[in-house]
Order: sequence, then structure tokens, then C-alpha cells
Amino acid sequence: MRRHGIWHFFLDLLIILLAAAVLLSATPAGEMSERVKYAWSNGGTETWEEAAVKEGINSEVEEYYYENLPEEFHETYREIYVHIMRNEDSGPLYSDIKVDDFWKTYYAVLADHPEIFWIDTSAQIQESGLTKKVVSYNFDTTVPEESRAFMKEQIQDAADSCISQIPESATEYEKIKFVYEYIIDRTEYDSSGEDNQNIQSVLLNQRSVCAGYSKAFQYILNRMGLFCTYITGTIKNGGDHGWSMVRIDGQYYYVDVTWGDPVFANQVDGAASHVMNYNYLCCTEYDLFRTHTPDGSIPLPPCTMDNYNYYVMNGMYYETFDYDTVYNRVMESVWAGEENIVMKFGSGDAYEQAKYELFEGNLLSDAGQYLMEINGVSQWNYRYNTDEGFNLITIYWR
Repeated sequence: MRRHGIWHFFLDLLIILLAAAVLLSATPAGEMSERVKYAWSNGGTETWEEAAVKEGINSEVEEYYYENLPEEFHETYREIYVHIMRNEDSGPLYSDIKVDDFWKTYYAVLADHPEIFWIDTSAQIQESGLTKKVVSYNFDTTVPEESRAFMKEQIQDAADSCISQIPESATEYEKIKFVYEYIIDRTEYDSSGEDNQNIQSVLLNQRSVCAGYSKAFQYILNRMGLFCTYITGTIKNGGDHGWSMVRIDGQYYYVDVTWGDPVFANQVDGAASHVMNYNYLCCTEYDLFRTHTPDGSIPLPPCTMDNYNYYVMNGMYYETFDYDTVYNRVMESVWAGEENIVMKFGSGDAYEQAKYELFEGNLLSDAGQYLMEINGVSQWNYRYNTDEGFNLITIYWR
């Protein structure tokens, strides 16, 4: 029995030595020592988390994707982040991860860090035929290394220009609303815009698509110390799409800056309007998921509170329909010379009742009479728009 045990010991040792010889023959000596250091030894090894802190390139933002990845992917996440921040666009990958898990982790890094504007979502990787793990990477880049520092300064200056216009006394909601409006006012939706998958397109070029809108929004809010993360998925009757999730007072809300742009809203809804769309500012999952479907790449918290819904915050929300309440608000609107009035109702039934009383009943007759009198005309035409998805009615007086 002892000889049999010794024989198996030497046989196992031979197999290990042969495997090591194969790996050594395919891997340069320096890379091999590093891979042994990170993959085969746990005793006293410095982690990539420790390396990031030591080099001063530890993350300064709240990493939602990192926190929601399986813990065994954290070391690879941090290694990828360190390589990117060191401008190491290609090289060996030392942490232990399979191909599919690498992609999930790589996308998580980019989703957490919109400030990484020079790295594309695509990359080339090499898989070990022996271990089936990723052993090297080559990131696709959009900005040469020598141009990155200067472009980073330009981007930071553009973001700070926005932030400097926000009053110091502004609440978190007011800051989020300001940035939402700022990006929409200054960005043209353009599917052919240069670098439209990153923040350059919005902050430097002012022409972008959903990825650029959402990442610029995330970048500016993160720069102010506010939580915001990037969500990907699909839209109804459309294709891939990206939007945002923010947190106020411990509650989560969705924001879709792109769909707030009236130009983009016209393409989706076919409604000619130059009015900024606030349906997608701090909305709930009940509102958003009628048209948006997350891709499931990361767990999402409940977004069910409407405390910071734009219409609630601005006195435009009516839980139920009350004739006198709506009549008084309509008359206040025309007396004040407002260009339009917006009303959001808390249920489909309340919305339908309001729509009937406004456009088939006599609720608008006094408002119309007043507009004719002050304008000295015998008739007055106003426009209106209804949105049953959001139980929303908008009346344009002019």
C-alpha cells in the first residue's frame, strides 16, 4: 500500500510538472511569475484593490455595478480599472476569470465610470487553452494616449461650467433637475454624432445619442457627489437604449434624459412639440417600464416612490378628478398668462374623466371666453395633447 501511494504521488507530481512546462512554454517568464503571484498564491499577495489605493487611483464614485457583481469578480473588476487608469490598453490579465464573466465585469467597469471616455465597449481577449481563463486583453480605444490628459481637462471644465450655475443651496432634486435641463438644452440628438457612446459627445461636441446623454448626466452628478448609475435595456417597438437611475433621500428613481429632449420625443411619439418632456425626470418603474425594459445585467432596486416626480413637485399632480379643483387651476393658468397648463392624474379613471370634462364638456368654456376677451377676437383656438401612458393632459393656450 505504501508503494502504491508513493507511485501515485510521483505520478501526480509528474502531471503537475508537465502542465507547468506547457504553461511556461506559452507564457513569457515575467508574465508567468505575475500569474503565479495572483492566481496560484493567496499568502501575503497584494490585491488589485490594495494596488489601486497605493497608487492613488482608487475610485472616487459609488460603484453600483461593482457592489452588485458576484464577489469573486471584484478582483478582476479592480484589475481592469487599474489597467485602464494606468493607460495600459493591452497586456496580460492576472486575475482568474472565464471569458463570459470577463465581459460582464468589463461592462460593469465602464457602466460605473463614465469618466473613462477613451475606452470603447469592445476589446480583444485571449483565452488559455489549458485553463479556459482570460490571460490577456487589448482594449479598443477612441482617443490616443497622448491626447487623453488634455481632453480630460476639457471635459472637467465643461462639467464644472454646468455645476457652477447651480445655487449652493439647491437640493439634490434641484441639482438633478438642473443637469437634466442643461444637457437637453445644449445637446442635439444625432445618431451620426462623433464619439456618441461617451461623454465627449455631449460635453464637448453637443451632439449625441442615449449613451452620451446618460453618461454625461451620470458624470456631472457623480462629480457633485450625487449617486447616479447607467442602465441599459431595450425600448418598446425599438432597439437598445440607455438611461439613468438616481437616488434621493434613500429612494431610487429613473431618469431618461434622452427622452426628455423634445426632438427625440417627436421621433418616438410622432408629436410635434418643442416643450421639454418631464415625464422621464425622477419617474417610477410603473411609468418607465411601459416603454423601457432593463436587460437584467444587474439587479435593480424598487423604483416605486413618486415623491420627486416632476408633476408632484410642481403642483401639477391630481390623485383624483375634482371638477372645481381642475376648473380653478385652468382659470389661474389663463389669468396668469401661462403658455400652457399640464395636469397629471393619479389613475386612468381620473384621467379619462378629466379628458371628458375638458374636451367634451364645458369645463374650458370660461377659459376660452376670457382668452377671446383679452385678445379682442370672436374665437380662440387652443391645442392640447394627451398621454394615457402617463395619465397626462397638456393644454397650449397660444
